[in-house]
Parts: sequence; structure tokens; C-alpha cells
Amino acid sequence: MHDHEATERWLATPGARRIARGDAEYPAQLAALNDAPPELYALGDLSLLRRPQVAVVGSRHPTAAGQRIAAQITRDLVGAGLAITSGLARGIDAAAHEAALAAGGATIAICGCGLDICYPREHRGLFDRIAGHGLLLSEFPPGTPPRAPHFPQRNRIISGLSRGVVVVEAAADSGSLITARRAAVQGREVFAVPGSPLNPLAAGCLELLREGATLVRGAADILPEIGICIEVNAQTDQRVEQPGMPRQGSLRLDKDYEMLLDALGFEPSTIDALVERTGLAAGAVASMMLILELEGRVETRPGALYNRID
Repeated sequence: MHDHEATERWLATPGARRIARGDAEYPAQLAALNDAPPELYALGDLSLLRRPQVAVVGSRHPTAAGQRIAAQITRDLVGAGLAITSGLARGIDAAAHEAALAAGGATIAICGCGLDICYPREHRGLFDRIAGHGLLLSEFPPGTPPRAPHFPQRNRIISGLSRGVVVVEAAADSGSLITARRAAVQGREVFAVPGSPLNPLAAGCLELLREGATLVRGAADILPEIGICIEVNAQTDQRVEQPGMPRQGSLRLDKDYEMLLDALGFEPSTIDALVERTGLAAGAVASMMLILELEGRVETRPGALYNRID
């Protein structure tokens, strides 16, 4: 039941707003949906709703490599002038919000409870920074606790606000797949970062790719699909070439990829051998090797062996 007193108290908070569908501030791309929320509660910079947005979502328990990939994609999208939308959840969502803020960019968090409540509690610092430098948004009035059905429900807002949804790591039953499939129904672009079939966190992304999602290695694969021209801003050209991720013809790799290539050398090797040589987790090594293969840096050989080819 809606606690009107709680709402009025919350609306006295600096930067707090209630927006009705039909108000000038209500985002047009969301209002166009049949199931758009009748009201939105906002805390922060409402002008961000007029910015083009891309959602970055994924596992609540990602690998370190997944978090780095999410952060790098986010930085490059921010560099191209996009706002980053996500769900303030643990894992990939938090990595995307953090990376956007660290890059001096815009980020919007869609919450599954009233905005007088921070969920999860350990994100209080992030919650406050988004309120101060980004935007918190919810369809749930103040006083509404975080209930399980709220999170899949709010996912339609994450996708509805965005030009596209990027899924970085997701298990087969991940809530991120709900967001991605809502995006497809809404006519938004769906992007998935590939991973090894040996990694359970790659299962959701591989499923999306099988369903027709666009394979993504970095922001350069996303921008043309959502109508953003890389050349519009000369300062972003270097960034969208993903200095932190492997790219064919690029000498710039992050230290884990460099270490992995050094450990591989030019003799065929197994995933297990690479895990032993590098100390990286097996799932992370498998995902990284798949990306290196897609980039033309390694090839697979009979017997589950990998071979460096550059």
C-alpha cells in the first residue's frame, strides 16, 4: 500500500522528484511502451534522461575478467557521449556504474525498491555518488521494500530507456537474460560478450548469441549498431579501440592478456596448463582464450589445444 506520508517526506529531499507519464520530464522512449510505469521517482540529475543510453548488465558473481571487460566497455561508451544504465546490483551492474563515475560520465541506476532504501546495503557509497553525480530512478514509491518480483519488473525500464543492452556475463537462468529479452521485444539492440562453453557464466551470453544477439568484443562493436558514429568525437577514437582488451593489430593488451599470451608462447597448450602457468581461474582463462581467438591472436588445435598465431 502506498504510504503517501513517506512519499511527501522523501520529496523534501534535495534533488527528489516524482514524474508522471505525460510530464515533460518523463522520458519519451519509455513513455512509448505499452507497459510504461504511470509514475517514476527520481533522485539526481533528471537531464540525464535526455541523453542516449546503453544498458550494461550481467552476473551478480562475475569473474575478474568479466568485471574488467564491463568497465572497459563502459569507459569507451562514456567516451562516445553515452549514459550508462544498469540496475545497481552486485557484480557487473556495480562495475558499470563505478566505471562510468570514474570516467566522469553519466550513469543511471534503476532500483527495485523505493529510493529511500539502498539495496543492496553495501552499495550505500555507490548509491550516494550516483544520487550526487548521476540519477537514481524507480517506479516504486518511497517506503517500498526490495521484493523479489520487483527486480524482473524493473528490468523493462532498464531496457526501455536504452538504445541497446549489453550482457557481459550471465548464467543460463540469469535475470540479465530477462532484461535482454525485454529489450528485443521493445525493439532495442541486444549485445552479448562471448565466453567459453566451459564457463557457466558464459551460458547466458552464448544463448543470446544463438538467438541473434550481436557479438561484442568492445564498444566499437556497439556504437555503429545504435547509430553512434565513432568519428563524431576525435577524442574518443582511441578509447573505442579498447586499450584494455585485445584487438587485432593492436599492441595494447591488459596485463592478464599479456601474461596469458606469454604463458602460451608458440607451442600448443591446454587450458589446464595455462591455468597452472598464470594462476588465473580456469573460467577466466577459457573466456580470455575465446576472445583472443575471435581477435585472431590464437587458434584452436585438435585435442583442446590452443596455439598462438601472431
